[in-house]
Amino acid sequence: MKKIIYLLLLIPFFNIKLQAQDPAFSQFFASPLTLNPALTGKFNGDVRVAGNYRDQWPTINNAFITSTISVDMPVLQKRLPENNTWGVGLMAMTDKTASGALNSNYISLSTSYHISVDQDGYHQIGVGFQGTYASKILDGTKLHFEDQLDQQGGWTLPSSESVAGHQVSLNYFDMNAGLLYNGTTTGANNFYFGTSLYHINSPKESFLGNDQYTLHPRFTVHGGASLPVNTDGYVHFSGLYSRQDNATNIVLGGAYSINVNNNDIESPTNVYFGSWVRFNNVTDALIPYVGIDYGSFTMGLSYDINISSLKTASQSQGGVEISLVYIKKSTNGKKPIPCPKF
Repeated sequence: MKKIIYLLLLIPFFNIKLQAQDPAFSQFFASPLTLNPALTGKFNGDVRVAGNYRDQWPTINNAFITSTISVDMPVLQKRLPENNTWGVGLMAMTDKTASGALNSNYISLSTSYHISVDQDGYHQIGVGFQGTYASKILDGTKLHFEDQLDQQGGWTLPSSESVAGHQVSLNYFDMNAGLLYNGTTTGANNFYFGTSLYHINSPKESFLGNDQYTLHPRFTVHGGASLPVNTDGYVHFSGLYSRQDNATNIVLGGAYSINVNNNDIESPTNVYFGSWVRFNNVTDALIPYVGIDYGSFTMGLSYDINISSLKTASQSQGGVEISLVYIKKSTNGKKPIPCPKF
């Protein structure tokens, strides 16, 4: 399987078309700036810091390890019309493939603006934009090529490939944009719908200096709702559909939360239990999820249970994912409006 992964990595470097996909999180709702630039600054608080870590298919040569850290905030709140929000944010992401044979690093700046379409601020529409600088390094010392295979099945022969035995790199700028509608009917419930487009400028990706390989735009539609079911509990639903070239990804599911600290209404301790399912060309994974709100922190833990045809190679191990979000409570004195949570 290690050889297969390496061969898959080499396909785009030798001018053969590959349907590439961006790094993605099962807990997409906990990684706002990789989901939709319009989510920048869209929360109740002064500052939000979010971190995500995902280890996918660890038994297949550490196939994909992805992590992000982001910080975003609303700005100029006292100078904007009531219930309008302007947000700015910064995100860094790293993605390591096949035990670090391919390392991809990204840094993004994003901004969004949300306007209220009613007097109470219960319904808002926002638009966001994001610019990204990407840097990728291919480590040829961790790759094997066909012409290196000797008669004994070893990799002792020298290779004629230009990337063999040394590192090559590429860099490019990228542009992303998104739209978001957020609403509530009572001030307690919440529902939202968004769409985003990443790689608008279709940047070129090639370690060999040709322009035949293009990073295709990724189109995403996502939405969700949070509904109170009693004085202590909520049900949360969310889903997304994304498409990049001919590759599609659908994630649907939900969670139930209960406040286990009824004595603290302003800062409740909520516990979450739920599950999502991911579909692509074939059913891919079941994703059980547990989470907790404690003070200003929200932590989530999920695990992909692989049920696709890849389960034999992965030994039915999909991937563990951890998210941690910190939100500093708001001090602007404005009434809180329910914002997207799942």
